Amino acid sequence: MTTPIHGACRPTAGALRLVEARTENPRSVAVADYVQAVTTHCPYLSPSLDRGLTGWTVYEAGGEADAVEAELFWAGVQAAEWVRPLASRPHGVLVCENIVLLGDIPGTRHRDLIGWPHWALKNLYGPVGIMFGKFHRAEEEVARDGRSIPPAPASFLPVRPAVRRRDPRFLQDTPDLADALAVADDLGRDVFEHLPHDWKDIRAWASSLLLPKKP
Repeated sequence: MTTPIHGACRPTAGALRLVEARTENPRSVAVADYVQAVTTHCPYLSPSLDRGLTGWTVYEAGGEADAVEAELFWAGVQAAEWVRPLASRPHGVLVCENIVLLGDIPGTRHRDLIGWPHWALKNLYGPVGIMFGKFHRAEEEVARDGRSIPPAPASFLPVRPAVRRRDPRFLQDTPDLADALAVADDLGRDVFEHLPHDWKDIRAWASSLLLPKKP
């Protein structure tokens, strides 16, 4: 049994508006061409799409930055808890849930809004074998092999089961997390067992962890 989604875990402050509930083909953001282009970088994406195992949930920012961060974090928790029981099923390694962020907050970049939720989530769920990524709207990314990844049409957090023989190499800047991911075994424990449920406290916990060095 995985972590229950407590009432405190659901976005409640209104800083994120749900634009589209989970769908394979979002209408509010054009992802089709982008996803097809990215299949050359990820060997799991095309079979995931073929089996309908890639989902998108779309939100729009509409509040203060701290509140948006908090609700993004809890949206990530919900996605991770959706993925956890699916990971052990046939083709579970192909499951991928994507949390899309639309809208703008004056003076705050999406990169900044996503940064702390992503860092907290990857540290919280890495030890149970769940990977979190992050892509920023209109920013070109560079893969580990040096190839350019097309700019994303929107900022989003992908959530998926870890591939233990491959994914630790993506965490070279955080060796402790890479080691935890390499031996991760999800026995259904409550990842919040020793953590508070208030975003300010969770962010404080995340900031106490060793941050990767900037290049």
